[in-house]
Amino acid sequence: MPVDIALYQPDIANNTGTLIRLGACLGTTIHIIHPTGFPFSAKALARAGLDYVDHAAVREHASWAQFNAWRHEAGRRLVLLTTKAEASVYTVTYGDNDILMVGRESAGVPDAVAEACDLLVRIPMRSGLRSINVALAATMVLGEAKRQTDGFTGLA
Repeated sequence: MPVDIALYQPDIANNTGTLIRLGACLGTTIHIIHPTGFPFSAKALARAGLDYVDHAAVREHASWAQFNAWRHEAGRRLVLLTTKAEASVYTVTYGDNDILMVGRESAGVPDAVAEACDLLVRIPMRSGLRSINVALAATMVLGEAKRQTDGFTGLA
């Protein structure tokens, strides 16, 4: 199974649409953990996702509890991208069963959610700056995870 991306209660439709488009292009499933901070619909995502929404594998989860139970049952490792992590995204080893999760644009994830994750990683960046946009961060880390797991094999 290839590496997936999960969005924890996303706030911004454009970021969600961007990641759905990325998922469509790279064959990556995008998990949406509700509730979202916007009406989750094709219309809300149309601006960033364009016509890629129909080509994407999107799986919706009604809540964090439901998603977390599903991923445990499926044997998936959950990797949280967070500025609070010590480990760099470039010093860890990724596996095919990984799901890369980004938090809400406005607040990240609650401590209890972070504690439930199997691995916390951060993108090295200049000090004094808060964070990288979640869509860009997920894209950067997905690229590294797919590189490590031969996830680009079979793509034109």
